[in-house]
Amino acid sequence: MAKVLIIGAGGVGTVVAHKVMKVPQVFSDILLASRTKSKCDTIAEAVGSRKIKTAQVDADDVRQLVELFESFKPEIVINVALPYQDLTIMEACLETGVSYLDTAIMNHPISPNSNTNGNGHTTIGSKRQGSQRFLGCGFDPGVTGVFTAHASKHHFDEIHYLDIVDCNAGDHGKPFATNFNPEINIREVTQKWEILGK
Repeated sequence: MAKVLIIGAGGVGTVVAHKVMKVPQVFSDILLASRTKSKCDTIAEAVGSRKIKTAQVDADDVRQLVELFESFKPEIVINVALPYQDLTIMEACLETGVSYLDTAIMNHPISPNSNTNGNGHTTIGSKRQGSQRFLGCGFDPGVTGVFTAHASKHHFDEIHYLDIVDCNAGDHGKPFATNFNPEINIREVTQKWEILGK
């Protein structure tokens, strides 16, 4: 069984904490950390388990992250913080030899359409060997890639393009509400993104 550290106490962090709790045969110890510890405490209480411990950490500060990793000693860090923090969290994982998983594509805070995901992750990923890194494992491109591969193999002769509508099915009674950090969603729908390889 593995020790897991979840960084981020928003909506996605809440879902991840609930899901991780459902596989006790995989995860023996769970630590939920965020800039605001009280948010982590609220999630732990909602999950209803004393198994989830909580901590405060600034995900922009590599030193703080390294200290937290060294004290808790997780086998994997699941990063569901802001995409701006991917590289600092990954840097701390590489420094401590901890495996890393993120759900969002790294997004530069000043130049969001600069497409730094590939360049940033490749550069930092080449600095050290040993830990595993799983990038962009969220809904898109993560799960949608799996669904698309299945559909391509079993249901279609050809697929020329795929449109992903990033909404929440409207089951909240509002005409529109974001699934993720609202700023990130607004950037996604307003920016012209450079496509790799063009």
